[in-house]
Amino acid sequence: MVTNRIEIIKRIYIGILLFIFGGIVLHAPISMALGSIWPDYSLIIKSWKEILMLVAGFIAIFLLFKNKKVNIFKDPVIIAIFAYAILHILMLFYKFQGIKAATAGLAIDLRYVLFFSLVYIAMKLYPEYRRLFIKVGIIGAFIVLVFALLQVFILPHDILKYIGYNINTISPYLTVDQNHAFIRINSTLRGPNPLGAYAVIALSLIAAYLVKRKLPKGKLPIFIISIMGIGGLVALWVSYSRSALIAAIFAVVVVLAVTTFRKLSTNMWIVISFMVFVLSVGLFAFKDSSFVSNVLLHENPTNIDNISSNAGHINSLSDGLNQLVRQPLGAGVGSTGSASILVNRPEIIENQYLFIAHEVGWLGLALFLYIFGLIMYRLWKLRDDWLALGVFAGGIGIALICVLLPMWVDDTVSIIWWGLATIALFPNKKGYN
Repeated sequence: MVTNRIEIIKRIYIGILLFIFGGIVLHAPISMALGSIWPDYSLIIKSWKEILMLVAGFIAIFLLFKNKKVNIFKDPVIIAIFAYAILHILMLFYKFQGIKAATAGLAIDLRYVLFFSLVYIAMKLYPEYRRLFIKVGIIGAFIVLVFALLQVFILPHDILKYIGYNINTISPYLTVDQNHAFIRINSTLRGPNPLGAYAVIALSLIAAYLVKRKLPKGKLPIFIISIMGIGGLVALWVSYSRSALIAAIFAVVVVLAVTTFRKLSTNMWIVISFMVFVLSVGLFAFKDSSFVSNVLLHENPTNIDNISSNAGHINSLSDGLNQLVRQPLGAGVGSTGSASILVNRPEIIENQYLFIAHEVGWLGLALFLYIFGLIMYRLWKLRDDWLALGVFAGGIGIALICVLLPMWVDDTVSIIWWGLATIALFPNKKGYN
């Protein structure tokens, strides 16, 4: 009887994590649709994943004690995450931002490391569910990338306005510096920049799978990989996110460097170098063209208002660095980003690392870098596994994007990557790696 009860609790726990991992890619459209129907409950609707994580957290503690696996709390990455969370709680008493901003700040700062910990426990206790998590991730990616293709080639670019998207919530689409000749789509995510980052993760995994596992047999697997590959490239391109484009190039190069570059002949290296040189010269020669000006430089030469995102990035970076120096303890949890808007003290910092430092100071930033670095180091040691290599390369890409955008703030991108990272740390065998 007791065994049956524990089995039921285990399935509930795994079910919650799979529901979050699979449902997060539809979080934005579902939240917008339900929020437009029940506006008084919009905050609760948006917080569904955080609520489920808290429930899963209590279940995880119960299962660890029942399975006598509490030694997981001795793992350095879990210890660091615990210290990071404690620091956030202590910082609530330092420059308190108000209950709304503080609560939102905690959720934004900690949800992805909490999800990592919950999936880490699941993989430690029940590694047989690894394949199911991977399948759910593939299904989610297929939905995101296929909808991106539909938005580009079939559906109206403002199709999302019919389910509650608007300029006061999430815009159904954006443009490159208000130039409507370059429409930036969202797919099912919160905006084009998260879509570009998501495409980086998807393309990194596809590249790693193809070079490690080769093209699978059967029409259906080939069809799925082809659609996802094309969808990833199209989504990356029409997001018009320069940071995502650079990140994708770096990520794929990392995959190839680990698996293929060392096998190339000298003649092939000469050809590649020549192609890079020709591309660089071509971009310089056509730097004043409409394509290069708008897509790569985000400078619209016909815009009389001279609106450019470049100045915004530079000003935000400069302001963030100044505050980093002035505030070694940070400005308090909830003092940055969307949380700060809740108390009408908006502080927008377009750099993930400066964002963290602004919230919890130099110590918080050091803890985060240690956590991320330790995970990346473990993934690197497992690079012979395609999933670990793909997640590692995607992590490098997202880390680069974070220099210009606080990308871990986006719930979909952060939960997907940190969830995948956890799964990749357990390559079909029990125990730590």
